[in-house]
Amino acid sequence: MSNGLIEREKEAILQTYKRLPIEISKAEGCWIEDIKGNKYLDFLGGIAVNALGHSHPAIIHAIKSQLDKFMHVSNYFYQEPQIKLAEKLKDMTGFSKLFFSNSGTEAVEGAIKLARRWGNSLGKTEMFGFSGGFHGRTYGSLSLMDKPLYKDGMGPFLPGMNVIPYNDIPSMEKNLNENTIAVIIEFLQGEGGIISAKKDFIDTLFELKKRYNFLIIADEVQTGVGRTGKFLSYEHYGAKPDIVTMAKGLGGGLPLGAILVCDELKDVFQKGMHGTTYGGNAVACSAGYAVLQLLENGLLEQVGNVGDYLNSQLNEVQWEYPNHLLEIRGKGLIQGILLDFDASELVDAILRRQIITNAASGKVLRLVPPLIVTDNEVSLFVHELRNALAEIV
Repeated sequence: MSNGLIEREKEAILQTYKRLPIEISKAEGCWIEDIKGNKYLDFLGGIAVNALGHSHPAIIHAIKSQLDKFMHVSNYFYQEPQIKLAEKLKDMTGFSKLFFSNSGTEAVEGAIKLARRWGNSLGKTEMFGFSGGFHGRTYGSLSLMDKPLYKDGMGPFLPGMNVIPYNDIPSMEKNLNENTIAVIIEFLQGEGGIISAKKDFIDTLFELKKRYNFLIIADEVQTGVGRTGKFLSYEHYGAKPDIVTMAKGLGGGLPLGAILVCDELKDVFQKGMHGTTYGGNAVACSAGYAVLQLLENGLLEQVGNVGDYLNSQLNEVQWEYPNHLLEIRGKGLIQGILLDFDASELVDAILRRQIITNAASGKVLRLVPPLIVTDNEVSLFVHELRNALAEIV
C-alpha cells in the first residue's frame, strides 16, 4: 500500500530531481524492493555509489562496529578510521597525502583551491576543463563545465576558468600554455555519455604538461574505486596525474570523498587553509575501508570479467539492432549504449520490466550496476533489454 511518498515529496522538497516513480522499501545486493513488494534489478547502483551493492554485510558490520564507538567528533581529533583509510588509499595509489570530503564536488572544489594556490605562486591564472565533463554542482565545478542545463541563469562563474573540446588535440595545443595552472579531466566521461579519452589525446596532454608545467587533475568520482576494472581509470593509460578526486563508490553508500595529491603538492595547504566539518567522518571512513578490502580480495578481477561479458552481450544486441544501437561504449562496469533515439524512452521501457537504468547525455543508456553484479544478473538485464527494444523500435 502506498504511503503517498510521491505526492508528499512534491509538497516538501524542491523539485530538482526527475525521480523514477518507485517508492522504495528496502534494498539488498543488486536488487531494490518497493513498498508493494516488487523487486527491481539495479543497473544504476545509486549512480555508481553502491560499489558493493545494497546492504553488503561487510559494510553493515563496519558501520555498526564504529557506531558502538563514536560517530562524529570533528577534525579537531585524531581518529583511527580516518587515518587507517588514508593509509590504505596511499598504499593502493602511490599518492603522497590526501584530504577527505563528503562528496565529489567538494573534492573538486578543494582540488581547484589547491591548484590555484600552487599556480598563484608561479603567476599562473588559467584553468581548463573539457566539453561534456561533469565535476559537480558547486560554483568551481560548474565553472569548468559547459552543459547549459547546469549553468543557464546562474552566472557569473569563476574567472580564469575555461572549457575546451574533449578529445580535440589541436584545440588543446592552441589553448594550453605557460599561463595554465591546471587541467581537470575525466579519463572516461560519465554524464557526458560514457566517452573514453583517446590514447593520443592523453599522451599529448601529458606532453603539454611537461612543456608548460601545469597540473593534471583526474576526476575519478564516477570512474574510480574499481568501476572500470582498474582501481582508478587513468591506470588504463599508463600515465599518472598530480591530483585525483574521488567519491561515490569510495563510501560504499555513505557520503565520502577524497583529494589525493602527489609529493610536490603535499605542503601547498597549511593549517587553516582548507577544511570541512563532516569530511572524514569515522563511520563513513569505516565503510570505505571495508570497500577497499573487498576490492583487494578479488573484486577488481571480477569487475573485469563481468564487464567483458556485459560488453560481449551488448555487442550481440547491437548486431541485432544496428540502425538503433549505434555504439557500445565504456569499460568494466561503466558502459553505455549510444542510441538513435532519446534514451529516456528506453529507460522507461526497461523500468516496466523492473530493471533500473539511466540516461546520460540524451541518447546514451548508462549502465553502472554494483560491482558485485553476476553474469546471471547481466543475462537477465540483456534479456529484458531485448524485450524493451522489441517494444519500442
